[in-house]
Amino acid sequence: MNAPIDFNALKTRQQAAWASGDYAVIGTTLQLVGEMLAEACDLRWDERVLDVAAGNGNATLAAARRGCRVTSTDYVAALLDRGAERARAERLKVEFKTADVEALPFDEASFDAVISTFGVMFAPDHAKSAAEMMRVCRPGGRIGMANWSPEGFIGQMFKTLGRHVPPPAGVQPPPKWGVESHLQSLFGDKAESISVTRRMFNFRYRSAAHFVEVFRTWYGPVHKAFAALPVDGAQALENDLTALLEDMNRAGPHSLVVPSEYLEVVVTKR
Repeated sequence: MNAPIDFNALKTRQQAAWASGDYAVIGTTLQLVGEMLAEACDLRWDERVLDVAAGNGNATLAAARRGCRVTSTDYVAALLDRGAERARAERLKVEFKTADVEALPFDEASFDAVISTFGVMFAPDHAKSAAEMMRVCRPGGRIGMANWSPEGFIGQMFKTLGRHVPPPAGVQPPPKWGVESHLQSLFGDKAESISVTRRMFNFRYRSAAHFVEVFRTWYGPVHKAFAALPVDGAQALENDLTALLEDMNRAGPHSLVVPSEYLEVVVTKR
């Protein structure tokens, strides 16, 4: 019989991973996804919007640009600092608050919309995260997410990482949030509707080597995976990531453009 998962210990390790490197270096390149999600959610002026697992604030900024009253949350305070810098630069009024999506410090039905771009999918307890997002959203409100799919590039990258540094036993993989049946199991009983659109985001780098260098240095999960391996293990991981990138590259031998599928999800609360 498997031992119960210690979610608190797992979360502590995850916080350390996301605090390592500097996710904002990669996160900033994903801003387009936040803008598209804001449109998919049909965000409106003065609506109360909560961004969970906000990272450096892509969805936060997108909502604030549409006149929403935005609260931006993450359990890594340093990432919120980067979001706050960006908001100040654009003179956008946003409240930033350190908070865990699995235990949100807000009353029921506090928000018109709850959003997350490539954020909530990394929380270890999927059911609790979904329940908390639903709890703080008002009836008739929207929950909008962008989640990497298992079949897409990022899903395959995490599968590759898992072959070299196995994930904790029994924990559901983050890309499961990019599976429609899983979304139905998480939200279906309290949802009026679940709208799913498959989209592609293009990662653009000089080469496979350039991508690996950037992600190895700045992207917490990849940074930690390389740090956990001996020299020969790290080289094997680099080789596998390079092979994956080169296989999915559509830009030819002199550049790198790798499409990665994600699900753009809008759940309307019953």
